[in-house]
Amino acid sequence: MDSEFLGTVEIWTDGGCKPNPGPGGWAAILRYGETERELSGADPATTNNRMELTAAIRALEALQRRSAVRLFTDSQYLRKGVTEWLPGWILRGFRRKEGVLQNEDLWRRLSELIRLHDIRWQWVKGHAGNRWNERADQLATAAIHAQHGAAPKPVCEAEVFLRVATAGRSGGWAALVRHGGDQKVLTGSAQGVTSNALDVLGAAEALERLPEGATVAVYTGSDYLRNGATKWLPAWQKRGWRTQEGDPVKNRDIWERLARAMAKRKVEWPVCKGAAPPELKELGKTAAEAAGKG
Repeated sequence: MDSEFLGTVEIWTDGGCKPNPGPGGWAAILRYGETERELSGADPATTNNRMELTAAIRALEALQRRSAVRLFTDSQYLRKGVTEWLPGWILRGFRRKEGVLQNEDLWRRLSELIRLHDIRWQWVKGHAGNRWNERADQLATAAIHAQHGAAPKPVCEAEVFLRVATAGRSGGWAALVRHGGDQKVLTGSAQGVTSNALDVLGAAEALERLPEGATVAVYTGSDYLRNGATKWLPAWQKRGWRTQEGDPVKNRDIWERLARAMAKRKVEWPVCKGAAPPELKELGKTAAEAAGKG
């Protein structure tokens, strides 16, 4: 690596409009060692592609020295534009073979910045559970909403990923908890419990470890846990912890514990069926090990 370069900077970018064209937002996350910086902005009248380009430009402009960069984007327009099409556009005076180059002003600025750094451009699938891609999307979306004076969807301060496993009469759960740049894995086990009960227990314990008032996204593959937390709990409480059929709610004690934890925090329950975050897969072995110790 050139002696001018002092390590590799990771950059994650995203941009979009709602509708397209229309009000847009962009975001970038810069990571260097233990240091992390988030950038975002908005434009009242733009396009998805302009916001994707703007995110990359603003991120590269934020670098204060010549850097080695790995830039991650879910935009094929941006990645292919830089790696395949840009050299030809430059040779033709920033024109396409067919004529006018859209977003010429941004491509010109991006080409200037590219010459200052050693950049590897990597495409990632959007909305597929990648932590940094999802965070950039949240920031860009919040920037779009902020233009309307409406309260944007909260950008979660913390994340919880939860898996459970059973082995005979023993059960275990494992939760990855992220908050404030730190992360830890929590585990627990119990005897004679169902997977459903373990899901509720693990979620309650993980939330209790987070500060009151925090905005938290809980990722789980359990429909029982997600539906219970988002749809069934209020009705159960109104009916004195009885189901619609009048039967006592199963696992009431831990549901009450989870309800108390949720009441002190702002909790979201993203649906991740078919696009499970990789963290959930990695936690499977940890949950099985916890079950074996129960």
